[in-house]
Amino acid sequence: MRESGVVVVTGASAGIGRAVAREYGRRGCRVALLARGRRGLDGAAEDVRLAGGTPLAVPVDVARSEEVFAAAQRVEDELGPIDVWVNDAFTSVFAPFHEIGPEEFRRVTEVTYLGFVHGTMAALRHMRPRDRGAIVQVGSALAYRGIPLQSAYCGAKHAIQGFHESLRCELLHERSGVRTTMVQLPAVNTPQFSWVRSRLRDHPQPVPPIFQPEVAARAIVHAGDHPRRREYWVGASTVKTLLANAVAPGLLDRYLASNGYAAQQNASVHDPHRADNLWAPADSDGYDYGAHGVFDARSRPRSAQLWPSQHHAALAAGVLAACGALGARRLLRSR
Repeated sequence: MRESGVVVVTGASAGIGRAVAREYGRRGCRVALLARGRRGLDGAAEDVRLAGGTPLAVPVDVARSEEVFAAAQRVEDELGPIDVWVNDAFTSVFAPFHEIGPEEFRRVTEVTYLGFVHGTMAALRHMRPRDRGAIVQVGSALAYRGIPLQSAYCGAKHAIQGFHESLRCELLHERSGVRTTMVQLPAVNTPQFSWVRSRLRDHPQPVPPIFQPEVAARAIVHAGDHPRRREYWVGASTVKTLLANAVAPGLLDRYLASNGYAAQQNASVHDPHRADNLWAPADSDGYDYGAHGVFDARSRPRSAQLWPSQHHAALAAGVLAACGALGARRLLRSR
């Protein structure tokens, strides 16, 4: 994407979306920030402005399609044609499935899955007539592997993965200039663990290893620049999870049954800003959560697996070249 292009980021008020908005701001982009919380949106707009970009904050509940469509039109009218649309907004409930009510499960699905569908529909309404643009779906290793205590979230991420694959095939069939890609993320230190609805005994935590949101943001921005790839995997832990699920799903089920509960809770964390954002934005009390969660001390600022994911073509060419050179040497020695 060109410098000063137009980008839309849903879930931009905090966490990964906030970090993505900053990253695009550093590029001098015009960044539309979509989220429910006014305080977080104001903070994100200031971040983009200080980074060198032009922000447009639009309060939106992505579960409401009409709000998303109206937001997309406003972005086109005020900032210009949308180049990249990043779907990131979500909510969740940390609890065993039998402790989640049907209205709670529905709400998680409407925000976390249908929010992506609505965002994609809105983006395509404007991108398809121009035959250009990129849509980035922010995914997770949990799009392939469900874990205990997160049934609603895992179900939504699995749904996004299937929806993404179907849409991508349709765009390829049309030979469309619009591209869609998905970034599968590892555990990330975001405020989500301080504001999702939880019925756990202790404070929720991401399953280690944990990465800082800037790692995810760099991967997402790169994916927006190179959307021809079907998906990007970020973090060696993501790759290991996907491989383990493919090779030995039954063993992984038993491992998670034994360890998945304790790995997602931390009794030593006491967060004074603990909230619940299922039905209303967490920043309704005026607190700006920012991009980082409460696990800074345990989070990694970079991912060794990110570079190979971004440069897979160069790596493949290097491997082929090395194999060719080795074959040539053996051929010369045999003569």
